[in-house]
Amino acid sequence: MVLEATMICIDNSEWMRNGDYAPSRFQAQADAVNLICGAKTQSNPENTVGVMTMAGKGVRVLVTPTSDLGKILACMHGLEVGAEANLAAAIQVAQLALKHRQNKRQQQRIIAFIGSPVKYDKKVLETIGKKLKKNNVALDIVDFGESDDEKPEKLEALIAAVNSSDSSHIVHVPPGDNALSDVLLSTPIFTGEEGGSGFAASAAAAAATGATGFEFGVDPNVDPELALALRLSMEEERARQEAIAKKAAEDSSNTENKDHASSSNNDSVMAEAEPASNASADDKKEQPKDDDDLLQQALAMSMEGGASGSAAVADAAMAEAGAVDPDLALALQMSVQDANMSSESDMSKVFEDRSFVTSILNSLPGVDPNDPSVKDLLASLHGQGEQEKKEDKSDKPEDEKN
Repeated sequence: MVLEATMICIDNSEWMRNGDYAPSRFQAQADAVNLICGAKTQSNPENTVGVMTMAGKGVRVLVTPTSDLGKILACMHGLEVGAEANLAAAIQVAQLALKHRQNKRQQQRIIAFIGSPVKYDKKVLETIGKKLKKNNVALDIVDFGESDDEKPEKLEALIAAVNSSDSSHIVHVPPGDNALSDVLLSTPIFTGEEGGSGFAASAAAAAATGATGFEFGVDPNVDPELALALRLSMEEERARQEAIAKKAAEDSSNTENKDHASSSNNDSVMAEAEPASNASADDKKEQPKDDDDLLQQALAMSMEGGASGSAAVADAAMAEAGAVDPDLALALQMSVQDANMSSESDMSKVFEDRSFVTSILNSLPGVDPNDPSVKDLLASLHGQGEQEKKEDKSDKPEDEKN
């Protein structure tokens, strides 16, 4: 691989506005420059390329020789087109730029794109060519655009003056359907002095600018390892993207299921709560409204329970006694009657004692002895007791008379 430092001279004169090269002379020239820069930098890692303009406000160096392809391509944007190209001054400035290259082992080469008429005489150009040959600087010329009778002869004379060991070349590109860059692909300017290695460099340059039809922009025949690495990287990235999308879909489905389950649970809880609330409301309706009603029910149940319990015991005892001895059964029946009478009289005496009843009511929780309903109840019980006393007194004289 040849180790070179290259300066590319761009023609940005008014003649570059013509459209005989698609899409225009200047744009076709820019595409060709991009390909050459990529080929030079890819053919050898130590190769450097610089770019300069020949027209506009004057000869201007855009980028000094560098191996940074991104920096080289970026300088091509926003160039102004105007004025006339100064070929002699551009070649001299390019020679000075190559003279100050960092790596002195690099061979020197100038590539000039000339799409406008050449105003210099043949002798002036031959003098410039001899000076380049003396300093070991090779020159490549791309002749396109304007083609008067004297232009090809002048450029041929320049190349003949500078050529040494067939190191300099000239290519004439007429207008046509083929792009300027496509025509240069098969020329020595693009392939270089070693031919085959230059084709590999051209493939790498075309991949850098996206001009090839290979997958990932790399020819597998030129660099199979790079093509395989790019393919594996693409497959891994595709698998990663699919895994991320699958996980996102699963998370969204799980979230929807959770929301549906929570809503169904809430509906079931509300459905269960409605019957419970209705049942509690019915129970509240069935409960007594006042504590006085509870007190009256409790007293009535206690009296009924005592009477029914004593009657059941007495009946059982009399049944057993009747089976053994009739006289004993009659005696038990009389004693039970006397006990009932005495218990009724005892209960009446208890309720007649108002202080005792009041103390009992005070001890009961939630019962107010001063409540009118409680007082009415006690008064009715007291009245029943007095009536029973009167009946007893009326019964005693009749018994005495008898």
